Amino acid sequence: MAEAGSVSNNAEMQQYELRVGEDYALAAYKLEGDTIRFTHTEVPEELEGQGIGSRLVKGALADVRRRGLKVVPLCAFVRHYIETHPETQDLLA
Repeated sequence: MAEAGSVSNNAEMQQYELRVGEDYALAAYKLEGDTIRFTHTEVPEELEGQGIGSRLVKGALADVRRRGLKVVPLCAFVRHYIETHPETQDLLA
């Protein structure tokens, strides 16, 4: 596996991204005031099962916390991550 970079917010595309070599995973969102609605996550098939999605969501939620936003996890992966990581549950709208 190529070394994964850091999670970045691509505000223009409304998605958080985590680059891994030439590929990247993404967590798409819609920003509505002080609420961020995560709508979809995508990890390239060749990177699945390596914790990339979890690392992406962890980084995205850290940024959400820094920005003082609340989360609506419409995406099943983000919802599961929050359910299994109690330290993030205070971010729920």
